Amino acid sequence: MDVDQAFGQALRSLRTRRKWSQTDLALRADVDCNYISLIELGRNSSSIRMVYRLCDALDVVPSELLRDVDKRLARKVISANPDNV
Repeated sequence: MDVDQAFGQALRSLRTRRKWSQTDLALRADVDCNYISLIELGRNSSSIRMVYRLCDALDVVPSELLRDVDKRLARKVISANPDNV
């Protein structure tokens, strides 16, 4: 898993916890629905400005979203390298 995939999964997790569709988030963040889809699939990287817009729409601080990204990346490293635990 790369950072874009981890970011997309973390964003999807925050969105689905709110029971929002991709369209709901897109409308709140004033972006195209396809853009949200591409981010969640890990096919697009978000600028720092977009991270803040998405977090504002989700009513979370960027550090909360990025902490989830870090956890996802750390889990992937541990599962790929269990001898390092």
